Formats: sequence, C-alpha cells, structure tokens
Amino acid sequence: MTYRLYHDDCLKWLDEQPENSFEAIITDPPYGLKEYSAGEQAKLRAGRGGVWRIPPALGGHLRSPLPRFTVLNQQDFEELYAFFCQWGTKTLRVVVPGAHLFIATNTFLSHILSIALTDAGWEKRGDVARLVQTLRGGDRPKNAEEEFPDVTVIPRSAWEPWGIFRKPLEGRVQDNLRKWRTGGLRRDSAERPFTDVIPDERTPQRERDIVAHPSLKPQQFMRKIVRASLPLGEGRILDPFMGGGSTIAAAENVGYDSVGVEIDRQYYEMALAGIPLLASLYSEERVSESIEITSNGGSYVLSYSQERLFTDV
Repeated sequence: MTYRLYHDDCLKWLDEQPENSFEAIITDPPYGLKEYSAGEQAKLRAGRGGVWRIPPALGGHLRSPLPRFTVLNQQDFEELYAFFCQWGTKTLRVVVPGAHLFIATNTFLSHILSIALTDAGWEKRGDVARLVQTLRGGDRPKNAEEEFPDVTVIPRSAWEPWGIFRKPLEGRVQDNLRKWRTGGLRRDSAERPFTDVIPDERTPQRERDIVAHPSLKPQQFMRKIVRASLPLGEGRILDPFMGGGSTIAAAENVGYDSVGVEIDRQYYEMALAGIPLLASLYSEERVSESIEITSNGGSYVLSYSQERLFTDV
C-alpha cells in the first residue's frame, strides 16, 4: 500500500483538496489548541511543562507528560468549539458520503467536540471505549494531600473515548456502499461485528522508542479501528493531525492507502522515520479476547480478558 505525508497546517491543506477525496478519517487532535503551539512545545521539550503536566514517578511508574485540560476556561471552551466546527466543515467536504470519522477525545471535552462536529454536519454514530488503565487522575488535592487523604480530585482514568461520526448517506446504506464503498463498518469476522469496547494497554515502550511523541497511540488498538473504518476494505484514510504517525503505520500494516498531515516539523520528521518501523513491528499478532456483560441484581457488569502474542519481524 502507499501513504503520503505532508508538513502543513491541516486547515489550509484541507482547503486545497478536492471534494470526496477520502473514505475515512482517523485522528487524535490537540484539545487545548495551545499545548501543541510552538511555545508550549519548546517548554515540553525542555522539560519545563507550561500547559503540559510533567509528572513525577508514581508507584514505580514514570508518568508521561499530559496536557492540563482542567485549566481551560470558558473562553478556551468557546474557541475549542469554534475550531472544531470550522475543522468539521472542512473535513466533511473532503470525504465521500457515508465516510466515518474516528476521533480520539477525553471525558472533559468530548461533549464540546460532539456539538461542534454535529453542528458542522457530521452525524454522531456512537463511541468506542478504549479500555486502558492510565496514570491520569486519581490524585489527592495538590499541596493538601495529607489534609485530605481520602479525597480524589478526578477519577483515575480507566478508559478513553473515541467519537464515531459519519457523513450523511446518499440513499440507504446499501446504496451508499455500492456507489461510494462507505456507509458501514468492516466486521471483525463473518461471525463477529466490530464492537465499541476494545481492551487495550498503554503504548508499549518498544513503540515509544521508535517514535517519541507524547500522544502516540498503540498499534494494537489503532490497527483495529483502522481496519473497521473501511467497510469493504477499499479507499483512503486521512489523518489531519498525524503526530507520530500511528494511524498511518496502522493503515500500512492493514493494507490501506493513507495520507497524514502534521504541522510540527519535528513530529513530521519523527513520523517520516518511524512509520515504516511501526508498521512492520509485529509479523504475527494473535489476540484472544473475551467480553461478557452479565446482570447482577439489576445492575450490569462488563468483564473482559485478553491474551496476546506478538512476534517480531
């Protein structure tokens, strides 16, 4: 398969693309709209933080830098809405009818994203719950830990939401599939549909050693949603916020054509060098997954188990 990478501002780049150019979009955008600015990136790379939280080790684990979404004010929220409404309008134009958009978000800001994208014309189709036990949240009040030992400021994160949106169809789903090859999602197999709960793990160190991007998503997860995004296994995937290239690498591994756009020169060069290595990391990936929902006295319990075997190329 082929992929093309562009070092550019995606808003400007999108304006230059023809209509109906892509069959899916999969992306993980910046949400503070400031943490990936040149000034804040310089602070992050120097280890000084800025709007990034540079956390200490916790329980023997080194926590990765995280943007401080909780410091956003009302004006930031309004700017966030305006940005994604504009971005949503531009992306809607370049995808074919029935194309799906998978977009990483977080529990603080997903409601703003959903409103902005639906106002731009996208249809909300649900969410994927990426079950991953991160080290985000769960902290006691800063500088008052001993005074309030039984208090947690925000929940310890155990999942990450990915919004699923779709460009309106032309006719019925089957009509759209016949004309545009889009409108639905590719099943995991003939027996099993794509599901919206995906057990996962933090990005393995072996992948971070290849691409040192602070928001790099794991290939094990990305390959699943990339594969699902093209219902007939045909078409091109766009990632307008390419970052370290995890979407493009997953598309290359699955066998889909793709295009990535990244505004930051350093991240663009990371992706350029790292995508072939990420795409070929695992020659064999066997996943045994069990997800079960049971009723327990009127409440519902979701349990899962997962066993993986990775073999290097």
